[in-house]
Amino acid sequence: MVGSLAEKQLTTPQQYPLTLNALVLACNQTSNRDPVVSYDEATVQEALSSLKDGGLLRFVHPSHGRSVIRYRQVVDEVFGLDDRSLSIIGVLLLRGPQTVGELRARTERMASFDNLRDVESELERLSDRPDPLVQRLARQPGRKEERWAQLLTGEPSEPVAVDEAAYHGSALSPVARNDEVEALRSEVGLLRQEITALKAEIGELRSALGE
Repeated sequence: MVGSLAEKQLTTPQQYPLTLNALVLACNQTSNRDPVVSYDEATVQEALSSLKDGGLLRFVHPSHGRSVIRYRQVVDEVFGLDDRSLSIIGVLLLRGPQTVGELRARTERMASFDNLRDVESELERLSDRPDPLVQRLARQPGRKEERWAQLLTGEPSEPVAVDEAAYHGSALSPVARNDEVEALRSEVGLLRQEITALKAEIGELRSALGE
C-alpha cells in the first residue's frame, strides 16, 4: 500500500493523493510488482485504516472541487526521507529484495541516481540510521550480487549479509577487509614485477659469463 502510494507520488504527482479506486488499481498492477496481487476495495480500506492508526498515512478530505476522500503516505515525513530514499523504499516494498543494479533501473522514473555507487551510498545511509530502514541480505547460491531488503514491514525472512551480522562494529570492518585484500593484491603484483626483473638480470649475468 505504502509502496504504491510512494510510487504514484513520485511518478504522477498531478494525480496524487490517490482515490480509493486509483489506489486499488495501483496495488493490482501487473507490472513492477512482485508478487502481483488482486486486492478488493475492502482489503485496501482495511489496510488504509491500519496504516492511518500507525501514523504512516493520512486521509485527505474533499476540497478544491474534489468529491471523494484521497489518501497519501507520510512515511517520508515520519522518517525524514527525500525522493531518492523514498524511491528505494518504494521499490523494495513493491518488488521485494533487490540488487543495487535493479534498484537503479527501477527507481529511474522516481528519482535520479548518477551511478550504482550513488545507489549503494543511499542504501548504506538508510541502513546506518538509528532506526535502519533497509538491510543487506546474504548472497544466495547462484547469485553474483547481494540484495537489499526494506525493514518497514519487519525483519526479512532471508539471512542477512555476513558483514552486517558478524562484523558490524568489530575491529575488522568489511571496508577494512576489502582494503586489505586490495593491498595484498598490490603487493603480489609488485613481487611479480621484481621477480621478472630479477630473472632478466640473471639472464644478462649468465650471458656476460658465457653460460
